[in-house]
Amino acid sequence: MIANRILIVDDETSARTGLAELISSWGYLTESAENGEKALALIPNFEPSVVITDLVMPRMDGMTLLKKIKEAHSGLVVILLTAQASIDSAVEAIKEGAFDYLEKPIDYTRLRILLDKCLERKRTLEEVELLKAQLRQYGTFGELVGISRQMHEVYRLIELVAPSTASVLITGESGTGKELVARTIHKLSRRKGGPFIAINCSAIPETLMESEIFGHERGAFTGAMERRLGCFELANTGTILLDEIAEMPVGTQTKLLRLLEERKLRRLGSKFEIEVDVRVLAATNTIPLKAVEEGNLRNDLYYRINVFAIHLPPLRERIEDVPILIESMLAQLNRKHGRSLKGVSDRVLKRCALHRWPGNVRELRNVLERSMIVCDREYIEESHLPPLEEQIPLASSLEVLLPVGTTVGEAEKRLILRTLEFTGNNKTRAAEILDISLKTLHNKLNTYGAQVKD
Repeated sequence: MIANRILIVDDETSARTGLAELISSWGYLTESAENGEKALALIPNFEPSVVITDLVMPRMDGMTLLKKIKEAHSGLVVILLTAQASIDSAVEAIKEGAFDYLEKPIDYTRLRILLDKCLERKRTLEEVELLKAQLRQYGTFGELVGISRQMHEVYRLIELVAPSTASVLITGESGTGKELVARTIHKLSRRKGGPFIAINCSAIPETLMESEIFGHERGAFTGAMERRLGCFELANTGTILLDEIAEMPVGTQTKLLRLLEERKLRRLGSKFEIEVDVRVLAATNTIPLKAVEEGNLRNDLYYRINVFAIHLPPLRERIEDVPILIESMLAQLNRKHGRSLKGVSDRVLKRCALHRWPGNVRELRNVLERSMIVCDREYIEESHLPPLEEQIPLASSLEVLLPVGTTVGEAEKRLILRTLEFTGNNKTRAAEILDISLKTLHNKLNTYGAQVKD
């Protein structure tokens, strides 16, 4: 594996040489230049991951070098050094695209942390660019498949939130792919080298839920024959997905909230607390606020996990994705069953376009797998399909029904209030979904006289 390459630019020979030797001792490959012009000439052949440059230099200063790097090598990370501390120059450097700004004399501990962070960010950006290339060529984003406007919005949100440490609440009907979203977020995060643990809260008996989350010591209860680590310990330094979180017993939710706030847990039967470092993702197939109103989801836990929300649309709302989903699934199923089916007939595509897919993407996969088993040709024909009813559209709890005679103003009002309900009264997010400015949203709500909490 080739070491990450660092280009050091400084007109002071001793400073340049000393910094190069130190960074080399950390395992990086280094190259040096005494001014910006020579640095620009070195970049194409040396191909550095990071450029560390002094701000004040003759012929071409660090700020000019930064601008030229961003013009010609936009993905290259730049750290600026200066002996002339200035808030204004720091702000300008960040604005022009510098990763960070260090004052001389350099705090080497901070520099090493900075290098680790910016290289991790670079790897994440490269991963995102790879996924974008896959999206352009194959219509896939990691394990997610779709070219519809709704799925592009999902990809955009994943790209935004993945590098952060924020908790994410993923909503959507059963079978829409919420766990795939969670796995993609983990893969694009700084924690991708750590474990990803998914726990389905609806599949675990209430009596075992706390043991599953917190773990237990031997003898903690009848049948506890040995120590067992809980899912949070197993996910330490990584990511955990709490799937169907609204199905978790309310009493366990209380203890979970404490764990999330203090980042500490105590195994059942233990006297000692254990610190854990876990990013929490949660998913539910219900409307979160409805679950809160019905007492199935604690209000404070909801706001703790709903830092950032991603909603997955049902398959019936993105029917244009069905052909590419079928192509992707058939490739997977061919590998699984050792088959070499080439595709489906046009009549099968038409039938699939008319079906409402109450089981969403999961149902589509099951239908294709069943059809593949009975298919004895190169293409799946209509006769190979299980019964698919051309169902009458039913109103989703996330849809807005408008009877004939509704005025445009009333329709707009209902849509805005329904969107606010979906986002948990997050006005900024609602404005993004509605594609209007936050100011416009506030003006509309003032017109309606709606009392919606921030």
